[in-house]
Amino acid sequence: MSVCPFATHIKRLVMSPAHDLALEAEVTFCVQGVLSPVLANLYMNRFLKYWRRNGHRDRLHAHVVAYADDLVILTRGHAAEAMARLQTAMPRLGLKVNAAKTTTVDARTQQFDFLGYSFGAHRTRRNGAWYLGASPSKTSVQRLKTHVRALLVPSNTGTWFETRDRLNRMLRGWAGYFCYGTVTPAYRAVDAHVDERARHFLRRRHKVATRATRQFSTPRLFGDLGVTSLQGR
Repeated sequence: MSVCPFATHIKRLVMSPAHDLALEAEVTFCVQGVLSPVLANLYMNRFLKYWRRNGHRDRLHAHVVAYADDLVILTRGHAAEAMARLQTAMPRLGLKVNAAKTTTVDARTQQFDFLGYSFGAHRTRRNGAWYLGASPSKTSVQRLKTHVRALLVPSNTGTWFETRDRLNRMLRGWAGYFCYGTVTPAYRAVDAHVDERARHFLRRRHKVATRATRQFSTPRLFGDLGVTSLQGR
């Protein structure tokens, strides 16, 4: 769901005292600004109170996990009713459900993305067995690859040591968050991408005519040249 997506102004917002929360203010904000998550949490708190006080949590065995303007409702056997209650409640609270991002998923056989992770059914590479788990989402992996590519470009005139340190901070920060669940496939994909882009970056900088797989081999990149390997952390 999304709270006021792409909104730029909320003027004289008044929340009903009937919901035990009265507010009158003039606010200017943008999505991803400092106030955006604060306002999202303020709105979401109203929904959580509504969900609890109306007995949906206990009656539907539906546990709400929320962060800023994103939420997941975990329920066993009452998904359709929980969705209906959500879609009924949000307009009453002055919120709008993002239909494009809101769906019902059977986590036993499907996956859903939340806070950068993919939760639900996973399959082992070893024997193909299915299990319930979590892993960095494909979108999260691709976003990191995009940042790596944007750093290792010919227009980057910084020294290799400066560039390497920036790259390593990026990789360590990403891996510091994405350290839960099944991370090996994601780490392997990131390492392969970093290996390719770093070699290409150094090959162009040193004007090596070949692919430079010997001059800047994988062991050397992740060894003497000091690039962080997520698999080797």
